[in-house]
Amino acid sequence: MAKEIKTIAVLTSGGDAPGMNAAIRAVVRTAIARGLKVKGVKRGYMGLLNEEITDMEARHVSDIIQRGGTILGTARCLEFKKPEVQQKAADICKKHGIDGIVVIGGDGSYRGAQCLSRLGINTVGLPGTIDLDIACTDYTIGFDTAVNTAMQAIDKVKDTSSSHERCSIIEVMGRNAGYIALWCGIANGAEDILLPEVYDYNEQEIINHIIENRKKGKTHHLIINAEGIGHSVSMSRRIEAATGLETRATILGYMQRGGNPTARDRVYASIMGAKAVDVMLEGKTNRVIGYKHGEFIDVDIEEALQMKKGIDEYQYEVARMI
Repeated sequence: MAKEIKTIAVLTSGGDAPGMNAAIRAVVRTAIARGLKVKGVKRGYMGLLNEEITDMEARHVSDIIQRGGTILGTARCLEFKKPEVQQKAADICKKHGIDGIVVIGGDGSYRGAQCLSRLGINTVGLPGTIDLDIACTDYTIGFDTAVNTAMQAIDKVKDTSSSHERCSIIEVMGRNAGYIALWCGIANGAEDILLPEVYDYNEQEIINHIIENRKKGKTHHLIINAEGIGHSVSMSRRIEAATGLETRATILGYMQRGGNPTARDRVYASIMGAKAVDVMLEGKTNRVIGYKHGEFIDVDIEEALQMKKGIDEYQYEVARMI
């Protein structure tokens, strides 16, 4: 028989993502509407270990749905990999009367949630990452805002690149996942897109592409480079030396994490937050909320962590073709 849930906590872990506040708001208000007590944990698992735990009421999440970042703060906690640290965290939950935790973050955050579940704390994860790199879901909180932020910045750089007849290399976030680069490559009409999943480091092919386009009369060239490949500045020097075309590198960096979330990130994050509470009240634990084929679903964390997500081959083919 599933244990009765009376008090839940919510925390954000890992990199921040626009829409996390919408998810926090939905968790808090849904839980209260269902008759539960809610606690907020500051600074992720690190804050849990330090007992940075506060009671949350509906008013505490007023006027936050439009804000980027996370009002609870976030931090990485490498020591949480140790079994004795995990046990300490579970003991702290029990000390504060916490029956379950909603964890908003990425794969690393899910592993922490999985450990707490094994130690008797009901856990549900929400996919909070701008990278769109969680295989069990077609949507992750923050991706839509991040890719729109990057797209708008690239549009502006492209304007000046065209005016000065330059080659521009624009580096977007995505250490191990190239979805931001792929989407921006399509949305911004890039001539070349470099993704960690498929790039073969054949720089000569890019140089040849630039030279061929110059012969056809094209005066500027846009390259979208994912963070996982990096080295945009040194790449720009080599390309300029090889082609004679003035080449500049722009690294967009953490601006992609911030800003007001889009309508999609606000709405989907809100629905996911509410569903996390309801899934927990059904007696489930060790689950991840996802979005697949137009529906919000829940998946076992173990299953979710074993899934691998690569770049959609057809999307990449279209990006290169058009």
